[in-house]
Amino acid sequence: MTDQLKDLLKGGLYAFISFFFFLLAKILFRLRVKGKEIIDHDSHYITVARHRSYWDIPLLTAALGWRNRIHFIARKGLLRNPLFNLLIKLYATTIDRDNFNKADFRRMLQAIKRERLIGIFPEGTTRRRVDPKSGAIHFARLTGKKFLPVNIRANGPYPPRYPFRYPQITISFGRPFTVSELESETVKMASRAERYRLLSERLMEQIDAV
Repeated sequence: MTDQLKDLLKGGLYAFISFFFFLLAKILFRLRVKGKEIIDHDSHYITVARHRSYWDIPLLTAALGWRNRIHFIARKGLLRNPLFNLLIKLYATTIDRDNFNKADFRRMLQAIKRERLIGIFPEGTTRRRVDPKSGAIHFARLTGKKFLPVNIRANGPYPPRYPFRYPQITISFGRPFTVSELESETVKMASRAERYRLLSERLMEQIDAV
């Protein structure tokens, strides 16, 4: 099987999956999407959002639609789940979040350079009150890609309370921006570690402001 045929099959499967997720999101979450028209189809982005639930991934896939195929950065432990294994292998790059090494770094960098839309949750976990990691800032600097901020708003309990309490979800896309636009004189004067911490915090503020 040629690489071109593999890519066609992969794209066709993604179109089916995104349409299925869209129907599911409309039925369960009464999904509303705002600002999608801001996405330039000729531009490449690092898509960033808060991570509150494993539903974030199918909901974001549904909101973007089949024409905006997104490739996620995921922790390798998800490969152990038989429900997610194939999808993760096809549409995600896995890393060892707890023991991040040079091989993980190279895989992430290659994926971010290769994919038009890469999905990163800066907090790296669905746990509450966790400080964002600086990886998204670092890789945006290395690749020169803009951030595409996404705000996933829930009117109701989120994650859902099974089996019947699903919130109404509104997904809003904000204006893309660069790392340089997050910086100020105060940030530039800080130490490297402090600078990345401040930039990561400002990144989350931009997401919340969408």
